[in-house]
Amino acid sequence: MEKNNNYQDNKMEQNPGMHEDENMQAQDVNISDVTPDVEAEEAEEEVNTLENQVETLQQHLEKEKREYLFLMAEFDNFRKRTLREKSEIIKNAGENVLKGLLPIMDDFERGLKAAETSDDTGAVKEGMTLIYNKLKKYLASNGVKEIDPSDDTFDTEKHEAISVVPVPDEAQKGKILDTVEKGYMINDKVLRHAKVVVAQ
Repeated sequence: MEKNNNYQDNKMEQNPGMHEDENMQAQDVNISDVTPDVEAEEAEEEVNTLENQVETLQQHLEKEKREYLFLMAEFDNFRKRTLREKSEIIKNAGENVLKGLLPIMDDFERGLKAAETSDDTGAVKEGMTLIYNKLKKYLASNGVKEIDPSDDTFDTEKHEAISVVPVPDEAQKGKILDTVEKGYMINDKVLRHAKVVVAQ
């Protein structure tokens, strides 16, 4: 027994670090026994945190999705309502314009009936002039006006050349010689181009 102890003492003297290694191994065992539990707790906490984040994000996504679907439905309703209102405005605008023309139509019918029984051409002419002026005034009230006939410079934006006449005078070239059919504007937009004869 004493011999064994001497052997171990000799071995320790020969390897003084051996005792320290055994102590370190013992400590390592103790640390390794503790570390997995700490790591497991940290991992579990991290998993719980991530799960909470995922749940929060899913709730947020569902909320955003509901709001998006609601906005899409609102926009679709707005689009349909706008199209319906636009259609009604166009329809009603056309009705109002035609309704305003009916009294002028009545005047024409009365004038034609009077012309059948009257021999006074002057009175018939005066009646037709009154109806014409009434129609012209009505058109003006709706934004329709003649393209200025006094402007004799040819403009492709307002005029349509139906004929070209050669002229010897250079100053006359590009000028309107005659208006075959009047042009009209509506709110500064060409409603109908004036048909003209142009000097060249």
